[in-house]
Amino acid sequence: MDSKKKLHIALFFGGNSSEHDVSKRSAHNIYDALDKDKYEVSVFMFTKQGFLLGNKDSLRIFNGEPEDEVVAEATKDVDFSNPLANIQNLSEVKDVDVFYPVIHGNMGEDGTVQGLFRLLNKPWIGSGIASSANSFDKDLTKQLLTLHGVRNTKYFVVTPETVDEHPYSKAKEELGDVMFVKPARQGSSVGINKVKTEQEYNDAIQEAFRYDYKVMVEEAIKNPREVECSVLGNRDPKYSKLGAVDVNGDEFYDYNNKFVDASGVVFKIPVDLPEKLTKEIQEMSVKAFKALDNRGLARMDFLVDENDVPYLGEVNTLPGFTNISLYPQLWEVSGISYSDLIDKLIQLAIDEFNDNAKLHYDFTELGSEKLGKGLLDKNGKHRD
Repeated sequence: MDSKKKLHIALFFGGNSSEHDVSKRSAHNIYDALDKDKYEVSVFMFTKQGFLLGNKDSLRIFNGEPEDEVVAEATKDVDFSNPLANIQNLSEVKDVDVFYPVIHGNMGEDGTVQGLFRLLNKPWIGSGIASSANSFDKDLTKQLLTLHGVRNTKYFVVTPETVDEHPYSKAKEELGDVMFVKPARQGSSVGINKVKTEQEYNDAIQEAFRYDYKVMVEEAIKNPREVECSVLGNRDPKYSKLGAVDVNGDEFYDYNNKFVDASGVVFKIPVDLPEKLTKEIQEMSVKAFKALDNRGLARMDFLVDENDVPYLGEVNTLPGFTNISLYPQLWEVSGISYSDLIDKLIQLAIDEFNDNAKLHYDFTELGSEKLGKGLLDKNGKHRD
């Protein structure tokens, strides 16, 4: 890339998940913080129906025009019987240097949009396809964390086919009197309930099935402290100082606390914890980041019990960047400003792309003889 010209950054935001409006706020903050002397910035919003608006219409929404009216006008002549209709505006991204996905939840954190960027052969901020998908699925995340020795809470998975195998009595015996029920593939505490009775348990599972056919039932840590750690980097990630969340009597840090009304929430940034506990959480964060093969950024959410034992709860590969989001705030107190943080994320995306460009994906240059040598003979048998 020509170092003298501005880098063209494309913000992708919105999406068809429950976090659509949160994504809009995050993208707006990032747009405002991007240094326009360094970057040319375009914005592209996925509507709630999955249609990708062009830069002009997306900017109209950024500038305060009603989203529903802009979307209706932009799509009035679209032929949705065409399977490519949703991405007909992709032609606008041909000169983009780096994609910046700010899509929380489905489409953004589950590997979907990363697959699109991979097909376009352009750098993007954040984790790759498989890493995003594994980190978004709470069940797969826990399996990988357990495999790599990162402490997390006990749980089991319920599907519509197995729900009768997990009655409340069995769940209580396995996980204790208090449990969390949550969709396995959903973000921002959507569809999560803390349950203490059989009726609450049954109702919570049915509610979670509204968002996913894979539901986690998880043990509840008694009187936990919620502690957060931000991670930044690619193959040599760094951790931030820690922050804590006090929800002032609410059952847990839910969607309303995070994005609608934070007036009842106290953020302690940074939080003063015992040195040993602080170090353990920071090291667990980096270990989890590597175990999940994350790239660029992630926020690690912990629960700390009464004995100062930390449990990694969730991994967020595209954490919020709203005015009350913890990821950028934790780096702010760790010595990296909001705008510098964005600069670093862009450079990490370029570095990762350049590293991957060194790998050989096209094996035709090897020729059929070289490619087959040492593998199979002409009869299909393994060679020595």
